[in-house]
Amino acid sequence: MAWPFIVANASVPLLGIVDTAVIGNTGSVVDLGAIALGALIFSFVYWSFGFLRMGTTGFIARADGAGDKTEVRAIFGRSCLIAVAVGLLLLILQWPIGLLSFQLLSGDESVEAVAQSYFYTRIWGAPATLMIFVIMGVWIGLGQARELLKLQLFLNGLNMVLDILAAGVLGLGAVGIAGGTVVAEVITCGLGFYRLKRFLVENHAVAPEWRTFWPRKRLRQYSQLVALLSANSDIMVRTLLLVFAFSFFTNEAAKFGVVALAATHIVLQIMAFTAFFLDGFAYVAESLSGRSYGAKDKATFTMVLRRTTWLAAIAAIGLSALVLLSGEALIRTLTNLEEVVVLSTTLLPVCAAYVLASFPAFQLDGLFIGTSRTREMRNASLGSTVIFLCAIAWLGSYFGLIGLWWAMVVFVLVRAVSLWLYFPAVMKHFTSEGERKL
Repeated sequence: MAWPFIVANASVPLLGIVDTAVIGNTGSVVDLGAIALGALIFSFVYWSFGFLRMGTTGFIARADGAGDKTEVRAIFGRSCLIAVAVGLLLLILQWPIGLLSFQLLSGDESVEAVAQSYFYTRIWGAPATLMIFVIMGVWIGLGQARELLKLQLFLNGLNMVLDILAAGVLGLGAVGIAGGTVVAEVITCGLGFYRLKRFLVENHAVAPEWRTFWPRKRLRQYSQLVALLSANSDIMVRTLLLVFAFSFFTNEAAKFGVVALAATHIVLQIMAFTAFFLDGFAYVAESLSGRSYGAKDKATFTMVLRRTTWLAAIAAIGLSALVLLSGEALIRTLTNLEEVVVLSTTLLPVCAAYVLASFPAFQLDGLFIGTSRTREMRNASLGSTVIFLCAIAWLGSYFGLIGLWWAMVVFVLVRAVSLWLYFPAVMKHFTSEGERKL
C-alpha cells in the first residue's frame, strides 16, 4: 500500500529539483536565490492551509472506517467550500501578503525583485492548489493510494514539462516557472475533481447529479462544520509553526550571503526528497490508523503502527546512506556554480543525520492526523518550535551555517518526543473507559 504514496510524494520534490536544475544551469545565482525566496513564501502561504489535506484525511478515514458513506461525501463538500473561500481570499489579499512577506525576508535587492515577479504570477493558482489539497486528503483517507499517485504524477509531470518549456526553452526565467506551475495546477484540479466524483458515485451507489451527490442536510449540520473547523484550526496552528520554523531557518541562512542561501536551497531539495519518500509510510498510517480507530479495531491499529514504523526506519537508514554517498553527484546535477557546490557538499553530513532522525516524527504525525487528535499535534509543535528557536540562537551563533542545520536535527527529534508523550491517551480510545469519556 505504501509504494504508490511514496512514488506520488517523491514526484513533489522532484519538481523542485527540476526547477532548480533548470534555473541552476541556465540562470545566475540571483535567479536561483529568487526561486528559493519565492518557494519559501509559498511554503508558508500554502502549507499554512495544509489542514485542507490533513484535516480532510482524518475525518474521511474515520467516517469510512465507521461505514458512513454519506458523511464521506459531506466531509468532501465541506472541505471544498473552505478551500474555494480561502483560495479566493488569497487572491484578494495578494498584494498585502506579498508586501508583508518581502518586508520580513532578508535578501539582496536584485534577488527580491525577481522573487516578487515569481510570487505575483504564481499566486493565481491558489484556489486550484487548495482544491487539490482537499482531493488528495480524500484519496488518502479512503486508502486509494494509486489514485493519489495518478493525480500527483499528472500534476508534477505536466508542471515539469511546462517549466522546462517556459524557463529552459523560452528563457522566461522565474516568471516562466511560476506561470507553468499555475497552468498545471488549474488543469490538474479540474481532472482530479472529476475522477474523485466519479469514484464516489460508483462506490457509494449515488446518482451523479449535484442535487443527489451532495448530502445537503449533512452539509448544513452546524456541529459537524464546527468540528471540522476546530480540527482544521489546530492543524493550521501546527502547520504555521512548522512552516515558520523552516522559513526562519532559511531566512537565517540568507544572512550568510547569496551563496549560503543558494546552497541551503539545494540541500533542502535533497532533504525534501527523502522527507516525501518517508511520508509515504506516514500516509499509510494516516489512512489505516484512522479507519481502524473509527471502527475501534485495536488489533489492526497496533499492527499498522508497528509495520509502517519498521518499514520507515529501514527506509530512513537507506536514504541517509544515499545522501552521504551520492549527495555531491546530485548537487552537481542541480547547479554548475562551483562555489555553491562546495558549500552544499559540506552540509551533506548534517542532512543525512536529519533524514535518519526524522522518521519517528513523520510516523507519529500520521497517527495523530489519521485519528484527528489535532490538539495534541498543536501543543507538540508549539513546544518543539520554542526549543528549535533556542537551538538556532545558540548553535547558529557559535557554528554559523552548520550550526543552523544541526538545530534542524534537534527540532525533528523534539517533535517526535513531544508527540510520543501523548500516545497513551490515544490508546485509551480502545478501552471501555476511554469510549465513555469520548
